[in-house]
Amino acid sequence: MPSEIIQWFPGHMAKTRRMISENLKNVDIVIEILDARIPYSSRNPEIARLTEGKPTLLLLNKASLADPTQNKRWQTQYTKDDTYCLLTDCVTGEGMKNLAPTIREILSDKLRRYEEKGMTGRRVRAMVLGIPNVGKSSLINRICGNKKTKVEDRPGVTLDKQWVSTNIGVDLLDMPGILWPKFEERRVGENLALTGAIRDGVLDIESLAVILCKRLRLLYPDLLAARYKLGNLEDYKEYSDYELFEAIGKKRGFLISGGEINTERTAITLLDEFRAAKIGRITIDRYSKEELPHA
Repeated sequence: MPSEIIQWFPGHMAKTRRMISENLKNVDIVIEILDARIPYSSRNPEIARLTEGKPTLLLLNKASLADPTQNKRWQTQYTKDDTYCLLTDCVTGEGMKNLAPTIREILSDKLRRYEEKGMTGRRVRAMVLGIPNVGKSSLINRICGNKKTKVEDRPGVTLDKQWVSTNIGVDLLDMPGILWPKFEERRVGENLALTGAIRDGVLDIESLAVILCKRLRLLYPDLLAARYKLGNLEDYKEYSDYELFEAIGKKRGFLISGGEINTERTAITLLDEFRAAKIGRITIDRYSKEELPHA
């Protein structure tokens, strides 16, 4: 892993920034979708700058994959005077019934003015923003009740804007995922890579898996030990993060000729199982900075 700033800014993301600025006047509200497992790392500071002055609804999506206690803490943290925050999940349907009422509550004054002018049939228009692979298209499809937008479990699938009509009285402007030019905090770049917001291959997969081991042994040691049958993690307290990573590969029987550990297979398994919540419901951005592992 790079020791300094991680830089990642494909050309289509510069195009997305322009599209946001050009289309903001056409919408009533911005819906920014965050990954509940990384509520801080997945909140793009560029979006707040580009959409300043527009009412905002934050969705902590993929909530069923994240730590329930941390979900509630982050929801409280992100609910401000001019911003609402909901827990949602496009797979389980969690929070979806609250979406339309919350949008109407945020826009209540504006909708009242429309009614006074006799514009009772006017539909609300919302711009949907978020980092790549945060679940924007899946969430839109869930709202619509059928497949409206292309969905794949890899970043960068939606490359152009598209309007989608829903049955909840809201028209959605689905925008491509947008990252920012560089991650000043190394941890943010690492967390985005861990969840798949940055496509696999940009960062070394084995180094990434070792970082995941570090996060889990400090934040969720019991879940890590249970999933990989490590017993008491105290027995591994003298192990480096890489040695713990190797111990997991050995426990899984990922060996090659000569008894060496297949580190690539171990890394792929760790990342896949974390992303699918097979290790457990995990939030690697903590509400309290005191809970964060040292970099």
